[in-house]
Amino acid sequence: MSRFKPDPPVAESLREFYTQILHFLRKRTDNASDAADMTQDVFTQWLGYQDRAKVEQPRAFLFQMARNLLRDHWRRQQVRQAVHSEQIAGQPEPLTDERDEPMAGAQRLQYLEQLKAVLAELSPRRREALMLHRFEGLSQAQIAERMGISVSMVEKHIAFALLHCKRHLQRDSGKEQPQ
Repeated sequence: MSRFKPDPPVAESLREFYTQILHFLRKRTDNASDAADMTQDVFTQWLGYQDRAKVEQPRAFLFQMARNLLRDHWRRQQVRQAVHSEQIAGQPEPLTDERDEPMAGAQRLQYLEQLKAVLAELSPRRREALMLHRFEGLSQAQIAERMGISVSMVEKHIAFALLHCKRHLQRDSGKEQPQ
């Protein structure tokens, strides 16, 4: 197996811009490890870019790649935070309790019917991810493996499904909040 050796202009751009891009990402992520990973991703994409020779301003091009990766990173963080905050909110109340008054039991059954209708509105993949996570207790990694998708995609499915349920249940209960 031969080692990959970049051509001289590529090697030069790697050395010249690596520190600048790392610093740029480090300031915006507040996490040295994430910044280093994204910097590596920038240069991996750069090395895989077919039209490198046509790029007139490599520095600007590399920084645009870094901004795009940073934007994706922030989106993943938002999804993770949404999922995490939903998990922290705790488990739902038990559906029935023998000590409940009949009215409370009826309200829970009505809520369950509303939830069932809202879940039916979800796409099959989002519904599956949410059901596996919330009702079967599988981890996101287990769901990703079972569904054949990335953990990041599982996070997105769950976050969007939870948001969908929350909005529709608030709307149906008359507690809709401005968006």
